[in-house]
Amino acid sequence: MIRFVICQLSFSYVLLMCNCRMSGLYIDNGIDQTLVQRFMTRQEKREVENEILNLLGLQNRPRPAANSKTLGSSAPKFLLDVYKSLLDSSVSRTTRSEFNLSGRDLHAIDESDVIMTFTSNNKHVSSVRHERGKRLWFDVSDIPVGETIVDAELRLYKNSNYSMDSGENFTVSVYQLLLENGEKELEFVDAVNTSYSQEGWLIFNMTGPLTSWVTFPQTNKGLYMSVHPADRLVHEMRPEDIGIVSTSLEGEEEKQPFMVAFLKATSNTPKRTRKTREIRRRKKAENSETSYSRNPFTDSSLWSTRSCQIQTLYVSFRDLGWQDWIIAPDGYGAFYCSGECNFPLNAHMNATNHAIVQTLVHLMYPFEVPKPYCAPTKLTPISVLYFLDDSNVILKKYKNMVVKSCGCH
Repeated sequence: MIRFVICQLSFSYVLLMCNCRMSGLYIDNGIDQTLVQRFMTRQEKREVENEILNLLGLQNRPRPAANSKTLGSSAPKFLLDVYKSLLDSSVSRTTRSEFNLSGRDLHAIDESDVIMTFTSNNKHVSSVRHERGKRLWFDVSDIPVGETIVDAELRLYKNSNYSMDSGENFTVSVYQLLLENGEKELEFVDAVNTSYSQEGWLIFNMTGPLTSWVTFPQTNKGLYMSVHPADRLVHEMRPEDIGIVSTSLEGEEEKQPFMVAFLKATSNTPKRTRKTREIRRRKKAENSETSYSRNPFTDSSLWSTRSCQIQTLYVSFRDLGWQDWIIAPDGYGAFYCSGECNFPLNAHMNATNHAIVQTLVHLMYPFEVPKPYCAPTKLTPISVLYFLDDSNVILKKYKNMVVKSCGCH
């Protein structure tokens, strides 16, 4: 459900759309009493939910399985760490992350509009002749074709083992699995050197394979991970022998392998189909014929004639009942602009030169030239972290979501 909290003078307005029987618009009368303004129909509640989903670029409400909604696993923890770093960008993020974010990672985070993670599973993994390495497969079908891939990484966690020779080094290589007329099985992607004593995340560049899999989905045969002593390539070892966590073991969910894709969206504005627009126009026409009781959102007589300024508006995802798939935030302060742009336009109204001229002309011709309107002069984005399905988690930035200042236009 969504809660809109709009504070003006001594009143606040709360739009409650829960799954309960009685839902509607409530008014706080300023003396700790909440009075119902108008009950909402079930259709109205569905329309508002659909509008928010459309704004988030989703056709349907994600419904991940209950056993997949754990923040203890590696992929959600990684994106939650990135999400928190975006909330406080003034602090150096290189020292705050347990995932060893590099300068390259921080650049990709800043440049991307969408960050998606994918956990490994055992589906659709083709066979290879090698027996001691580890095969990984990631379902990347949710990445839209046409999105710009800023960067992509494979992250593998390695536990330390001080009981072994800490001076011995190893090379961990990742290959893309291919099938070209049966002649070629593996194509080298990236490699990282490590040792028994090292502990932490090993990071591999996956931009090439991911670009191939998104463009040609049928080529996604997965990856093959191979481990060799650094000074010789003949004795292949099992990844777990040097401490690499290659499967989701019980108690080690926070160390399971995952891929992360940093994407630049082609458009941050949700596209509406012609059918959707026709439905919206029809519903709007039907609603215009319905006589409701006085509504503070449409009845200007209920609002103060104070001058243009920012007002409080809070949108709650938790009240909408979406906490099962939206990880963060619980909601956000959207704010809005309200008030009159009357002569004289004071400095705090942030009036444009055009608005000043329009106000003067309105004084002379009030029935021909309208007054300027109170509107946002600065908008900032928000980030939403959510489960897309049972295995994939997304951190998405949405532009122009929070009003920071208002002015007369």
